[in-house]
Amino acid sequence: MNPFNKLSHTILLGLIITLIVVVLLGAFTPDHAWASFFFRWLHVLSGVMWIGLLWYFNFVQTPSMPKIPAEQRPAITKFIAPTALFWFRWAALSTVITGLIEAWLNGYIGDALALGALDGVPKDRAIGVGMWFGLIMAFNVWFIIWPNQQKVLGLVEASADERAAAGKKAGMASRFNTMLSVPLLYLMVAAQNIF
Repeated sequence: MNPFNKLSHTILLGLIITLIVVVLLGAFTPDHAWASFFFRWLHVLSGVMWIGLLWYFNFVQTPSMPKIPAEQRPAITKFIAPTALFWFRWAALSTVITGLIEAWLNGYIGDALALGALDGVPKDRAIGVGMWFGLIMAFNVWFIIWPNQQKVLGLVEASADERAAAGKKAGMASRFNTMLSVPLLYLMVAAQNIF
């Protein structure tokens, strides 16, 4: 059995290798610090999928669509885009939830969401701005991009004019998220390394 023939087997193998590495390095300590680290790891894993798909849509799929012959476009709209949007929106939610859990476990959730106003710590302010950017982006995914993409992809009834308008709304929200992803990533890394 080749584990690379099925994605689920590949991911399972990746998790098994991770577990082996954790055990061999003695990196598992059943305490608060390990739980905090574990949620940070899940947060990064989810964020890589979310931002990776966001950038795929903006750097690859959207610019490539006009170059694809009309008879081949249904392959994208019927199969690839719905699957990518499924993982996109659930990765966004997972990123937010794991990030909030991590902030709670480390005791800075209130300070970060208040943009450091409670304690004046620059690290909390940086993480907080990044968190708010992430929350805005996740809102856009679930309440602007996804409902409009459902119209564009024909998953819900919509006239041709409604589909065109929905495509523009989803596209602008996606571009807005791409814009925010750049400072968001900077703030998250800076909070861990500069402050």
